[in-house]
Amino acid sequence: MDGGQIVFLALAALIVIALFKAVRIVPQSQKFVVERFGRLHAVLGAGINFTVPFLDVVRHKVSILERQLPTAHQDAITTDNVLLKVETSVFYRVTEPEKTVYRIKDVDAAIATTVAGIVRSEIGKMELDAVQSNRNALTANIREHVKAMVDEWGIEVTRAEILDVALDDATRHAMLQQLNAERARRAQVTEAEGKKRAVELNADAELYAAEQSAKARRVLADAEAYATGVIAGAIKDNGIEAAQYQVALKQVEALTAVGQGQGKQVVIVPAAALDAFANAFGMLKGR
Repeated sequence: MDGGQIVFLALAALIVIALFKAVRIVPQSQKFVVERFGRLHAVLGAGINFTVPFLDVVRHKVSILERQLPTAHQDAITTDNVLLKVETSVFYRVTEPEKTVYRIKDVDAAIATTVAGIVRSEIGKMELDAVQSNRNALTANIREHVKAMVDEWGIEVTRAEILDVALDDATRHAMLQQLNAERARRAQVTEAEGKKRAVELNADAELYAAEQSAKARRVLADAEAYATGVIAGAIKDNGIEAAQYQVALKQVEALTAVGQGQGKQVVIVPAAALDAFANAFGMLKGR
């Protein structure tokens, strides 16, 4: 093999190597950070990309898949001096690899530290009851603060959740006592309200009974007034005889009632009673 062939083979090999280095195939889940002479030159996206051989170097291969940080636990103190143990979970993904590569060294540690600081700060502005009742609002507020803090690192925080808020033993025991006292108070209030309602219903029943009794007396009074009016009309039309007839009739009814009494074998009738019978029959005959 002469010198010309060797040079040709060398050039052919150099061309093959140059083509191999010029073509970069990037997976869908990654982005390549390319440097030229030690400086950032380009960020290659998914698919086939072409670079300058021997000048452009793929320095970093960054995954753009969503990542989850390990579940973190940190302490926080509320404005009413209650110590809480907060459990958080964070998901994020890299959107601008050039910022992530050149501005931060340990992304996971930086995000975890940022989240812990924001959680302590936000909970420190609230009381315990507000933390327990406004968990969703607190989580949304923390998520917005985290997004703003990590934006300069080329990172998007997709989710930042508070998984659990636990109390220390002393606070839990005190809250349990408070809860029991509140339950006892509610039971007493319910019992008192029940007694009050019973008194009100009893009073309503008595008032209703009195109203019905008054109505009955009014009906009887109306009936007696009507009867009296009828009698008065008869007296007016027929004179004294009608009055004598009415009196005699009442005497007869009274004697009849006396005779119907139980255990009475003998009824003593006064002489005036016989006259009453005679007057009544006489009046009936006269009519």
